Amino acid sequence: MGRARDVAAGHPSPDRREKVALTTEEPAGATTRVARALGFVRALPRTWQIGVGVAGLALAAACFVRFGFSGRAVVGSAFAAVLLLLSAIDLDCRLIPNVIVLPATAVFLAAQVALYPHHTLEWLLAGLFAALALYLPLLVVPTGMGMGDVKLAALLGVVLGESVVVAVLIGVFAGGVFSAALLIRGGMSARKTTFAYGPFLALGGLVVLLLGGH
Repeated sequence: MGRARDVAAGHPSPDRREKVALTTEEPAGATTRVARALGFVRALPRTWQIGVGVAGLALAAACFVRFGFSGRAVVGSAFAAVLLLLSAIDLDCRLIPNVIVLPATAVFLAAQVALYPHHTLEWLLAGLFAALALYLPLLVVPTGMGMGDVKLAALLGVVLGESVVVAVLIGVFAGGVFSAALLIRGGMSARKTTFAYGPFLALGGLVVLLLGGH
């Protein structure tokens, strides 16, 4: 149960295929990657866009309250905003787009290294470990999480460092509870039901960001 796919890893739910096709076409006269990323944002329902914006501002305020006026607060605010956006896209389209998650991972890694160069190895290993922790089960249970979730886990790792272990555990636990609820409600026929796993991983990341970690 549960799968957040990326554009390269598979097809989203049928009712979103047209939307995804529109947002991943190469636009003429524009920077391709930026335009494609903005396309995913524009494809969200208007109320969702507003909700992501409002929630992002609230989380940014929480980051500055926790970390003060510092580089860590800036990184945390941007990190929270990206997690919210990816969660909304995953819920809406059942995918985590490479065009957003991969550049975000690179940018956040660079920012973390600039702020805390003595933790460089930790950021790198945490991102790798988190990605492998979700990728290896795919080799055994291909119907579990998708590659989009693997890349999201890497993003969590480069920002949270060793605390990503707690974030992933929270995400997996929350997703497991939701999956169990689906089984209780729908019976064994619900075993093949898919749902967005990205928001659960994002939840774990936000909890660790605001309540623990570096």
